[in-house]
Amino acid sequence: MERRLTFKHDRLADILYTEHGIPRSLTPFFQEYNLDELDPEKAAATIIERTLRYGNRAELRWLFRRYPEDRIADWICRWGRYGLPAPHLAFWKLFLHLEDPE
Repeated sequence: MERRLTFKHDRLADILYTEHGIPRSLTPFFQEYNLDELDPEKAAATIIERTLRYGNRAELRWLFRRYPEDRIADWICRWGRYGLPAPHLAFWKLFLHLEDPE
């Protein structure tokens, strides 16, 4: 069953979502998964990684509404160097004001 989440004055209102609230537009980046069965809490690390790496602006807005910023920042600090290309990692660290551990 598909549903739409509505946000006033936001392009997110035009995105189709799975029953669990994941944007269907992310489907190409989850080829090894059935997006309809993906649980946003259990698969949060994968969803964060794929959306940070491949997501467009609307999908990134969805990501930051779906997960708290500190959870995304924690993923970047723990797994970003393994899951993101160097330019993406540098951007997200700059965007979230994260520093490399010394």
